[in-house]
Amino acid sequence: MTEFPDLNARDLIEFYLDAGADAFVGEEPVDRFAAVEAPAPPKAPDRPALVREAAPVAAAPAARPAPQAPDEAANAARAAARSAATLDELRAILEKFDGCALKATATRTVFADGNPEARIMLVGEAPGRDEDIEGLPFVGRSGKLLDQMLKAIGLDRTSAYIANIVPWRPPGNRDPSPHESAVCLPFILRQIELVDPDVLVCLGKPSMQTLLGLMEPITKARGRWVTFNTGKRDIKAIATFHPAFLLRSPLQKRFAWRDLLAIKKALENG
Repeated sequence: MTEFPDLNARDLIEFYLDAGADAFVGEEPVDRFAAVEAPAPPKAPDRPALVREAAPVAAAPAARPAPQAPDEAANAARAAARSAATLDELRAILEKFDGCALKATATRTVFADGNPEARIMLVGEAPGRDEDIEGLPFVGRSGKLLDQMLKAIGLDRTSAYIANIVPWRPPGNRDPSPHESAVCLPFILRQIELVDPDVLVCLGKPSMQTLLGLMEPITKARGRWVTFNTGKRDIKAIATFHPAFLLRSPLQKRFAWRDLLAIKKALENG
C-alpha cells in the first residue's frame, strides 16, 4: 500500500477526490476480483417419505393485447374515420384510436388549428416537440414562419385551417414510417373532406407524396397545381416547401413566395 508521509488527512482526502474516489463504501479494503464461493443452499428439513407437497403454481402473467397487423390497423382507421360525421367526432375518435404506436410515446394528440370554415387548408407531416407540448400544429419556429407566410398574402389562423398527416409526434422528431403514415392517412383524408376547402396546400415533400401522389422531388413539383378530390368534389391543390426547410435553406424562400402569390391568386379567383 502506498504511503503518504507528508500528507495530512485533508490533503489525503483532496488527493482521493482528484483521483475520482468521491464515495466511501467501507472501512476495510475489499478485493472485488477475488473468487467468491456461492453459499451452500439450505438443507431441506427431513420429511416422511410418503408426505408430498405440491409445488406452488405461479400466477400466469397478465395477457397483453397483441399489436394490430399493419393491414388490420389501416382497416380499423378507415372504418373509424368514415364513422365521423363532424370534426369534433373525428377528434374524439382519434383520441381513442390505438392502432398507431406513435400515440403511446406522444404527449397528446395534435389535431388541428385555425378556422374549419376556411377556404384554404394547409397540411404538414407530423408534430414536433413544441406541437406535442401545446397540442397545436405549427407553433414552434416553423409555425412562426408559417404565420408570417400567411400574413404576407393577407391570411392568418382565423382564415386558414392547419393540420398534419400524422397527429402524434414521432420520438426524437424522426420522420413517420410509411406504415405510421398509412395508418393515419384515413383520418387526414376524412378531415379534408369535412373541412371541404377550396385550396389544399401540402407543406413539404412527405405531405405532397402522401396526399397528392407526386413522387418527384419537391423542388420540381412545388408550385404546380393539381386536382385533389375531397370526397365531395375536386379542388385545387399545390405543394410548397415546409417552413422548417425554409429555416434551414433561406435562399429557397423566393420560390415559396412565388407559391404564396399563386395561392393568393387562386383564392381571389374563387
